[in-house]
Amino acid sequence: MKVVEIKNLTVQYPGVRALDNVSFSVEQNDFLGIIGPNGAGKSTLFSCMLGLNTQYNGSIHFFGKNIRGSKKYLRDVGYVPQKPIFEKNFPATVKEIVRMGLRQKSNEERVDKVLQDVWIHELSHKRIGELSGGQQQRVFIAKALVDDPKVLILDEPVTGIDTQSTELFYGILRELNKKQNITIIWSSHDLDAVNKLANKVACLDRTLFFHGIADEFFSNEELVKKYSEASMQKHMHNHVES
Repeated sequence: MKVVEIKNLTVQYPGVRALDNVSFSVEQNDFLGIIGPNGAGKSTLFSCMLGLNTQYNGSIHFFGKNIRGSKKYLRDVGYVPQKPIFEKNFPATVKEIVRMGLRQKSNEERVDKVLQDVWIHELSHKRIGELSGGQQQRVFIAKALVDDPKVLILDEPVTGIDTQSTELFYGILRELNKKQNITIIWSSHDLDAVNKLANKVACLDRTLFFHGIADEFFSNEELVKKYSEASMQKHMHNHVES
């Protein structure tokens, strides 16, 4: 069953084409790793998929229905951004942040369950600003999960997080995909993690260079070399910034 189907998606900004005729589909229970260099259009792609950018040509279908002009599909979609933005002294607790993701505000059992699923139940009454970067990302994945989505979209969710927290985060994603049957669409520069976690890979650099089974991608030395170099450039860029 196709959960997502994208056909001929093109996004044109003044002076630049952010996405050029991109087409691919995501099957139920897929774990799709989307890779590509900076400026490849990954965030633009997600913005279109989430209904935030409607200025595109082509079509996007979720669960068999065209999303243009509709927001109903979003109740089955969870989203975790790269770096959630909030003030360090923001007074909300972990539990309050997660509760914001609920449509039915009284479902405290669901809040408690997702906090346990991402291993932060013991932090539920701490303020969000008191947590480490890895803990904060687990809060926001809990918020994305609390309304029981069928699809989870993650935009480079471990940027700036230490190695131990990253490994824990990846373990949580694996459990969500394998045991809770959540379809995951995830952009990443970490090819090793994509190789370990994803069953499908999409290589994006404004246009789509590859979409298929992960084993096929990782057995293609030319593609792996190209995207490994892009990943290294990303790493060096982040290192210089920090």
